[in-house]
Amino acid sequence: MIVSLTDWNQFLSQHPNAHLLQTGEWGELKSAFGWEPARVISGNVGAQILFRKLPLGFTVGYIPKAVISEQLSVSSEQFWKEVDSVCRTHRAIFLKLELDQWEDGTPITNYQLPISPHNIQPPRTILVNIKDDEETILARMKQKTRYNIRLAEKKGVTVRAWDDIESFHKMMLVTGGRDGFGVHSLEYYKRAYELLCPQGLGEVLLAEYEGKPLAALFVARNGNRAYYLYGASTNEERNRMPTYLLQWEAMKWAKARGCEEYDLWGVPDEDEATLEVNFESRYDGLWGVYRFKRGFGGELKRAAQAMDRVYNPILYWAYLKFVGNRE
Repeated sequence: MIVSLTDWNQFLSQHPNAHLLQTGEWGELKSAFGWEPARVISGNVGAQILFRKLPLGFTVGYIPKAVISEQLSVSSEQFWKEVDSVCRTHRAIFLKLELDQWEDGTPITNYQLPISPHNIQPPRTILVNIKDDEETILARMKQKTRYNIRLAEKKGVTVRAWDDIESFHKMMLVTGGRDGFGVHSLEYYKRAYELLCPQGLGEVLLAEYEGKPLAALFVARNGNRAYYLYGASTNEERNRMPTYLLQWEAMKWAKARGCEEYDLWGVPDEDEATLEVNFESRYDGLWGVYRFKRGFGGELKRAAQAMDRVYNPILYWAYLKFVGNRE
């Protein structure tokens, strides 16, 4: 059945390591920017579904990083009946399901859902183990990354929590213009800050030199995982390597709050051999950040491919042809 936000949060208290994108706070964030969340629980199985409106009253349903993926198989008949009912009520053309599972994990064989040609979240990422002591974490990093972290400290860069979201947004615009990626609205970052930071689920960190802002990032966490959500930097004092110290301080922030993994969130969807051969010559898309992220000593991981549960085959075909190719 569909449950309230309060009941959903109570359900998640039984699954404390659920992915950030399944938290009630994330659903509330997306609800302010074009998505409608619906939280469905059947027995011990649950999912937060986000619906995005399409023309003529249709929608697309999306379950990002399913909470307890090993129990979301088609054998959970009652759960899927509930999901199908909610999706049909919302006139969903299809439901996209992204599992909170790595591609190299234990396969789930009971889905019988068609594999989707598209993911919404970047499927490949770098996951940094932050369970060990700080010296061990630093030792796993590439030598140049360790050097740059220490160089930033020697050159007077300091990092602190920052609540000036308007200035953060302006810095994001500078970065997006320089590096060619889209930037959310100021209202989006403000709402994300309001929902995550007072509860201790997020923090905006600022790297500065002599009071001058140089770089910032938005880190978030839930359970034993932390996530590098958004990063920005100015064009000033880049030789002081502020972004390296900033990531290190974000990892320490996450570790101090019980996190064991730090997800750098998004690198090109290529195998490691291809990434290593091409990272010095390519800067398009996510290639521009791979060179930076590879230095932090993490493991390259790929999420299980998304699956689509189709309710309207004709419109689904049209969506893939005219919309999906742009995602």
